[in-house]
Amino acid sequence: MPQEKFISYQTSTSAPTNWGVVAGDGIVSGSHLCGQKYDDLKSVIAADMLGVAARQAAARTPDLSLKDVIFLPPVPTPSHFFCAGLNYAAHARETGNAAPAAPRFFSRANSSLIGHNTPIIRPKVSTELDYEGELVLIIGKPGRHIKPKDALTHIAGYTCFMDGSLRDWQKHSITAGKNFHATGALGPWMVPATVLTDPTSLTLITRVNGVEVQRATTDLLIHTIPAILAYLSSITPLLPGDCIATGTPEGIGCRRDPPLWLKAGDDVEVEISQIGILANPVANET
Repeated sequence: MPQEKFISYQTSTSAPTNWGVVAGDGIVSGSHLCGQKYDDLKSVIAADMLGVAARQAAARTPDLSLKDVIFLPPVPTPSHFFCAGLNYAAHARETGNAAPAAPRFFSRANSSLIGHNTPIIRPKVSTELDYEGELVLIIGKPGRHIKPKDALTHIAGYTCFMDGSLRDWQKHSITAGKNFHATGALGPWMVPATVLTDPTSLTLITRVNGVEVQRATTDLLIHTIPAILAYLSSITPLLPGDCIATGTPEGIGCRRDPPLWLKAGDDVEVEISQIGILANPVANET
């Protein structure tokens, strides 16, 4: 497991957001790093100070334990959160679609995102909450009209994503089905691109209650990460901290017989090699 892992967290629900570097079972607080100049991880990324923060953290003992914090999405407030659809051929086939000739994207609102260990909320208005495990890249260097050959130099790091989808609502609105409150989990941390240098060599596994329901390798993406960045940056400038989900593989719940819908009491895990395990319980909306 890589040793450089960056986290965003709170010490309580009323405490301010902080960031830090994971050190074993603890965290070196960002308030002791980089001259105390940066309040959040997005600012650290924008200033290209991840390497400095990692080196300084290696010389310190942890300030607090991972078990004592509330995990937040690594970048809690990205300017953009884009999600690729139908980007694995086997997933496209299971949904009855052809592989898309061009990347297909939708957006997620920050209010729909939660961190590691926080409950995914099944809303009152639907029982068709589905799981989708995905790899997410986080932009470091900003760019517009990025060339595919330069794309990886624009990435700050990678994390895991559980793209909870309300399939009945998605039938009439992708935006609605993908943006229910607290249905998208991101984390548990960001592994920097200087450590995870080959995003095509990763294995992605999704589990529901310990049972494997999805498995794929990231070399199977239809539209590669460089192609995705070139496409999106032709639409809008990509900014530090922007998050881009690269798509889910086959095995989604709505295509099983009978369908496998997430319900209160379930536990969902998304594990990606070289990153870690994103784990979330499921709870009903109250």
